[in-house]
Amino acid sequence: MKRTIASIIIILAAAALCFAGGQKENSGSANTLRVGMECAYAPYNWAQSDDSNGAVPISGSSDYAYGYDVMMAKYIAGELGMDLEIVKLDWDSIPVAVQSGTIDCAICGQSITSERLQTLDFSTPYYYASIVGLTAKDSPYADAKGLSDLKGAVCTSQLNTIWYDVCLPQISNAKILTAQESAPAMLVALNSGVCNLIVTDQPTALAACMAYPNMKVLDFSGTDDNFAVSDEEINIGISIRKGNTALLDKVNAALSKLDSSDFTSMMDEAISVQPLAN
Repeated sequence: MKRTIASIIIILAAAALCFAGGQKENSGSANTLRVGMECAYAPYNWAQSDDSNGAVPISGSSDYAYGYDVMMAKYIAGELGMDLEIVKLDWDSIPVAVQSGTIDCAICGQSITSERLQTLDFSTPYYYASIVGLTAKDSPYADAKGLSDLKGAVCTSQLNTIWYDVCLPQISNAKILTAQESAPAMLVALNSGVCNLIVTDQPTALAACMAYPNMKVLDFSGTDDNFAVSDEEINIGISIRKGNTALLDKVNAALSKLDSSDFTSMMDEAISVQPLAN
């Protein structure tokens, strides 16, 4: 049965009250859900200096984490009756941390690819991320109507993502630069003129336009001249250690109470309160 947004807000509010009382001294206790993310990937997750909007303390740091992924982590922890610990990790180290049990799961905007499924288990999708381009409003590609109009672009994206590995090679005669280590780094590359195009997902692009008003989203959805990606490449899931079916089943049960309209409402809220928007 679909959970209403009001119910989600109640759960998040209750979780916020728990955190207001302070974290457990033993953050690695059996009743703590340890969730890994970059804390640098708005609007999915980011770091901020206070607990505004219900942000959660980052383990071992004076900063707090918030964003769509944190909202989802709070919801799932509430459904499971667990405390929540947010662990900040570099993007490339997240899969290893899940595999080793350093964290219980990763909620960090990972697409559910066949390659990742070889070493990790994934929940059902908690977001569906369409692929878009991002360019400057005064660039030669600002009026592009389809993928073919991006011919010859100087482009980049984030390391170890479908944006870089799958989408950029589809651009005819593209000059593909070295992959960037983070989403903020790829935005800086575009804004500074190092490249004239990046490929990312729609929420990241919409968030970027708030920080960089000179940028423009190129969305070819609904056309026959769009990036070719499979469902597995745009379905975003929660990664869990291979074989941990007990946790996987509980996470999936929690997610089954939400639908795509809930995901959209939560993402819209994350975009509206991200630091880049203020």
